[in-house]
Amino acid sequence: MVSTEETVRVVGISGSLRKASFSTSLLKILAKRAAPSIDIRVVTLEDIPLYNEDLDQNPEIPSVAAFKKVIAENDGVLIATPEYNHGVPGVLKNALDWASRPVFESCFKNKPVSIISSSKAFTGGVRAQYQLREALISMHAHLVMGPEVVVGGVHAMLAEDVYQDENGLAFMLRSLDRLREEILSRRLVYA
Repeated sequence: MVSTEETVRVVGISGSLRKASFSTSLLKILAKRAAPSIDIRVVTLEDIPLYNEDLDQNPEIPSVAAFKKVIAENDGVLIATPEYNHGVPGVLKNALDWASRPVFESCFKNKPVSIISSSKAFTGGVRAQYQLREALISMHAHLVMGPEVVVGGVHAMLAEDVYQDENGLAFMLRSLDRLREEILSRRLVYA
């Protein structure tokens, strides 16, 4: 039987390279405010080179190998992404292209994944979230269902690494709890 206190390990992937990234800030805030039974490790993508199949061989590029390893070693994934031009930022799509290899056996296969999208616009990055879901489905990731987490007007919600909307933060934390529940239920099934 799974204990309600059992800890899950989640890698939080930021889809933005910007130093003052809203996506990275959201992940760091969630890592601080998450239940003690959810351990979040935040990673960024600045060391991942552009995907080139000629470079996709053994030995792997060290930064790519490290990225795949952190995904494989964690119980689940939380992706926080901005929306650029109605879609997923190129840096995030590029990292997923690397992580999708080998085809049908990637580190994302059957991995529980939740998504948070954000935008300065009121739409909160819904189009990026849709594109991201499509890419993750093709990689055989296990998308955690529930209300989509979109953060509109994100620039007005963050101040000095504090999220100003407690109701919005509570909504994000409930989504994180759903990710944890999915991870624990899968542990029972695959144990």
